[in-house]
Amino acid sequence: MKIGINASFLRKPGTGIGQVTFSFLQALKAVRPAGVEFVLYTQEPTDIALPENFEVKSFLPRWWRRDDVPRQLLWERELASRARRDGCDVFLSLYQSATVFSSYKLKTKNYTLPKHIMVVHDIIPKLFPEYLGSLSRRWHWRGIERGIRKADHIIAVSQSTEEDIEKHLGVVPERISIAHPGLSPIFATPASDEQVSETLARYGLERGYIYHGGGLEIRKNTQAVLEAYALLRGDPTVAHMPPIVISGQIHPKANPLATDVVGLIESLSLGHAVYLLGRVPEADLPALYRGASLFIYPSLYEGFGLPPVEAFSQSTPVIASRASSLPEVCGDAALLVDPGELDDIAAALRRLLNDAELRAELGERGYQRSQDFSYERFVETIIKRCLSL
Repeated sequence: MKIGINASFLRKPGTGIGQVTFSFLQALKAVRPAGVEFVLYTQEPTDIALPENFEVKSFLPRWWRRDDVPRQLLWERELASRARRDGCDVFLSLYQSATVFSSYKLKTKNYTLPKHIMVVHDIIPKLFPEYLGSLSRRWHWRGIERGIRKADHIIAVSQSTEEDIEKHLGVVPERISIAHPGLSPIFATPASDEQVSETLARYGLERGYIYHGGGLEIRKNTQAVLEAYALLRGDPTVAHMPPIVISGQIHPKANPLATDVVGLIESLSLGHAVYLLGRVPEADLPALYRGASLFIYPSLYEGFGLPPVEAFSQSTPVIASRASSLPEVCGDAALLVDPGELDDIAAALRRLLNDAELRAELGERGYQRSQDFSYERFVETIIKRCLSL
C-alpha cells in the first residue's frame, strides 16, 4: 500500500500545524507499519531524516511562487492530481485543506482515486468570520469546507471539534473518528531545576509567576486574564500577588484579530507587574511552564488546546475555560472557569494563589493527565483507519 501525506507545514515549524506535522512524522517513523510506502508532499525540500520506505516530493504551483494564501490554495488543489498520478492508495491531509479528489472522477474513469483522510483541528473561520478578512482567505476557506465535506473520512482532534463539524458543515457522524494529538517530544520529561534557572535568567524572571501563553489572538482571552489580574491587585485576601508573564507574538494595533496587549497593560496601569516575552522558542517552553506557580488559559474557543497539556507535563496547575474542547482535554486536572465572567476568573486565581495544597494536587493530577496524550497512539489510530479503507 502507498500512502501520500500532506507535509506542507514542515516549512513552518513554529506554527501549531507545523509542530503537529513534525511530531506525527517522528512518531510514524517509530510505528513503521509493515508493507506500507509513504510519499510526503512538501512545498520546500526538507532535511528531516526518514527511513527507506519514505519518499519526499516537493513542488510549487507553476504560476504562483510567493508564500501566501493563494499559493497554499493552489498547492492543495494540485495535490489531488499529483497523488493520483503517483499511485497513492490513500491520501492523508494532516490539517483541514482544500484538497479534493472527487473533482477528478469525470476525467479519470479508468483510475482508482485515492481514499482521502483529513485531520481537522478546528473550524475557526466558520465560527469566527472575522478570520476571513481578505478575499483570498474567503476563497481558501470555501475550498477547505468543500475538502472537509468531500473527504472519505475525517479525523477530529476532539469530540468538541467533531460536534462542530457535524453541526456546521453537515458531515454525518459515521464519517468522523476522534484521535487526540500528543505532545512534542520536548515535553517528554519535566524541565530540570538547572534548565529552569538558566531559562528564567535569560528572560529576567524569578520562579513563582503567573504564566499565560499560547498566542495573543482575541479568542485566547488575554484581555480577560489581565482584567481579572487587575481586579486582584491590592486585594487583601490574596497573601502574595506575583507578576504575570505573557508569551506570544505581539501584533500591531491594526491587526483586528489580536489583542492590543501593550495598550491594555497601559490602560490597566499594570506596567510593572507584567512581563511580555514575545514569541518564545519551543525549547524554552518546558522551563517557562515549570517555573510558574500556575498557568492560566481561559480561551473562548479551541479545537483541541495543547497549552494546558503542555503545562500539565511540567506539573504546573492550570486554570482553563469551561468552553469548547477544554473540559474534554483537561478533565478534572484543572480549575475550569466561565471565560466570559471576570469574577469567575479572578476567583479561580485567588483560590490557587492562596492554596499551596491545591496547587500541588492539581500539579500532580495534571502530570498524570498529560500521560493520556501520545503521538504514538494518535499515529496508530490514523494509520489503522488508512489501512481499513
